[in-house]
Amino acid sequence: MKKVVLLFSAICMIALSSCKEDATNAVDDTKVAAAAVRDQAASKFPVIQFNKSEHDFGEIINGTPVETVFTYKNTGESPLVITDVKSSCGCTIPKDWSREPLAPGDEGKFTVKFNGKGNNKISKAITVTANTEKGREVVKISAFIKPDPNAPAKATPLSPVIK
Repeated sequence: MKKVVLLFSAICMIALSSCKEDATNAVDDTKVAAAAVRDQAASKFPVIQFNKSEHDFGEIINGTPVETVFTYKNTGESPLVITDVKSSCGCTIPKDWSREPLAPGDEGKFTVKFNGKGNNKISKAITVTANTEKGREVVKISAFIKPDPNAPAKATPLSPVIK
């Protein structure tokens, strides 16, 4: 048992005494400077700024398709890349956005089509997925849908006649 304790003590003493080299001498200043530049550039996100955050179509007749264009600008310091534009339902279809990087200061646009079906006040969200700091931006469309006056009247169930 004494031999095991003595051997363990010798190994610990050798391990502790072998770490006399100063770690600060191993740091390469050029690599530290390059890492600082890289980290500073990585913290610069593109910023997407829309011309409007919501578009209101006003009053429309049920079933009347409508569309609008959302324009956006990259006000950040690095290229903006939009990877996806999705709506909250299948009745609203975003299209025509550029998948190419948008340089700082440049503008882009996409079209949103709504099939115009529904009742009363509707609101739909369009989510833009991009390489911004938040990662997702949301714009909205809304409308008040009135019944079609030329639509045939719906048949109502007959009530039973009581004698």
